[in-house]
Order: sequence, then C-alpha cells, then structure tokens
Amino acid sequence: MKIVFATGNKGKLREAAEILGPDFELVSPADIGITEDVEETGSTLKENSIMKARFIHERTGLNCFADDTGLEVDYLGGAPGVHSARYASEGHDFDANVRKLLSEMKNCPDDRRTARFRCVVTLIWNGEEHFFVGDMPGKIAKEKAGCGGFGYDPVFISDKYPEHTLAEMPVEYKNSVSHRGQSLRAMAEWLKKENGK
Repeated sequence: MKIVFATGNKGKLREAAEILGPDFELVSPADIGITEDVEETGSTLKENSIMKARFIHERTGLNCFADDTGLEVDYLGGAPGVHSARYASEGHDFDANVRKLLSEMKNCPDDRRTARFRCVVTLIWNGEEHFFVGDMPGKIAKEKAGCGGFGYDPVFISDKYPEHTLAEMPVEYKNSVSHRGQSLRAMAEWLKKENGK
C-alpha cells in the first residue's frame, strides 16, 4: 500500500516504516518532487498535522498522512508543546532544543520532572480526513544519555521503561510504547480494515 508521509525528517520516516511494516510503502514529499516546507502556524498539534497533510494532498491528490508531535513538560507549563521542533530557534536544531530544555529545568526538583509526548496523525484517504492520537507519559532526565533515536529522545524517559532514555532503548522497544507508534499502529489497523486486509 503506497502512501505519502508528509515529512522531511528522515528519522521520522525510518521510524514510521519500521512501525507500519512491509504492508506499506512510504514515500516522502521529496520522492515526488515536493521540497517546500509547510509553515506550521497552528496553535495545536492537530491543526499543524492537518495543515501538513492538506498541503501534500492539495498538490498531489495522493493518499497521505502527516503527524505533529509535541513534548509537554509539566514544570514548564506544558512547553515546549506545539513549538517543540523550534523550541530554541527556527532552525530545527534538536541539540539546541535539548540544551535549552535542560537549562530551563536545571532547578527543577526530581518529583516535578514529569512530561509526556503527544502525537496527532492526520490521514487523508480517498479525500477524507481521519485522526489518530498517541500519548507517552514519562519524565525528563537530568542529562543526555544514549545515541539512538532523534529529537528529545536522549532526555526523555518513558514510564514503561524507567531505567533508560528513549535514545538508549532498542528501536523495537521504543516503538512499542511511543506516542508515534500508538498513533501509526491505530492508523495501520484502520487502513487494513478499510482495504480488507
């Protein structure tokens, strides 16, 4: 099943391919000649997810999906939230984002480091929009650990695996509990039912 994933993030593309498995052939916008960035001006994850999916669908007419993901830190009042990808700057520099996050939390007590990742996926299938949501509770580590994953993975510890950051975990363990894994598996199940698989 061929489907366009509206992302330029190779880490996300690889992760989605691993989660969805061999029933799906994922294509990136660049693979079909679209290199423009979508301005994410929504005030919620869902709004940004819809914008990105519609951007691809309006230009191609192809079945596609997009996600928007945010890290919500309780100590920071839910920040960075919808601004997670550009927390430190407009440049998508996740090392800078992580440095800023750790700096803002340097005085945070251990019992207030709770956080969660949220993911909203918008699927446009045969012209209709469908939504799938995932949520992974956890906490923010005091320092970076691990070299796997991407984004905030080196400082996020899932409640399901409290001994390691996401960046220290084998990818299959991370995908089994992750916010994106939850939403993409729900989407995959829906697609398989819809297409009689």
